[in-house]
Amino acid sequence: MKTVLITGAGTGFGNEAAMRLAEKGFDVIAAVEIYAQVQPLKRQAVARGVDIKVVKLDVTNEGDRKKALAWNVEILVNNAGLLEGGSVIDIPGLNMRNQFEVNIFGPLLLTQGIAKQMAKRGEGRIVWVSSREGVNVNPFTGIYAASKHATEAIAQTMSLELQEFGVEVFTVNPGPFLTGFNDRGFQTWESWIDEPGDRLFDYSKLAFPRAQFDPEPVFATLTAVAAGEVETFRNLEPHSMLEETKRNIENVWLKKSREGLGTRPAALQASFDMKPETPVSK
Repeated sequence: MKTVLITGAGTGFGNEAAMRLAEKGFDVIAAVEIYAQVQPLKRQAVARGVDIKVVKLDVTNEGDRKKALAWNVEILVNNAGLLEGGSVIDIPGLNMRNQFEVNIFGPLLLTQGIAKQMAKRGEGRIVWVSSREGVNVNPFTGIYAASKHATEAIAQTMSLELQEFGVEVFTVNPGPFLTGFNDRGFQTWESWIDEPGDRLFDYSKLAFPRAQFDPEPVFATLTAVAAGEVETFRNLEPHSMLEETKRNIENVWLKKSREGLGTRPAALQASFDMKPETPVSK
């Protein structure tokens, strides 16, 4: 399999994975959300010395999704996504719906058509860029986490349903990485259409609640998974957070509903204490 379509390739994980897959010899179709991202990505590819096809593909746009059916995609990397930061009690409905349109409905509708083509060919590879928050949660990222929990359910089910047709399905689950994605997500409140006085929290005082890692491990893992060099269905980075992630899943079964009532959890206080773009201490 050679032809790879990567959505959300204008920035972050998808951007670097597109470059690295091209360096490996794959025929890369790098999809960006808006036309303004096309030429900068083409120039970046020239500077890296790789040949990629750059296309405008907004996963929420039906016309854009339809175009992709003509590209004979053999490997699909569903990387496009956004983070809407804020309390699940405060985020306006329009923003919640957009979170799911971009992270779930758009990518799934794109995948449906391409997956059927793969099934007819008897082979294919679908990679969902999920998140550590597809299996855990943090304060103020609950709607994003909900969309990634949905991603996990879709990917796991898809893996079962496509197995007999020879189509592989994987997830890549990044934790907190310093690409700008997380910090941008904690600025979206500035454009909310709501009554600020009704909010439970003052978002001008909050930041993404975790220190963030250098993104190199995700670049490497996402590239390897897409290239077929990894066999495991779920691939979490960084590996140093694996045990914490598993403990958090177990702790939900032990949590008592009245525990800590009337106090602020330490995980929530971290958003008040953290500064934007705080790197993990080495």
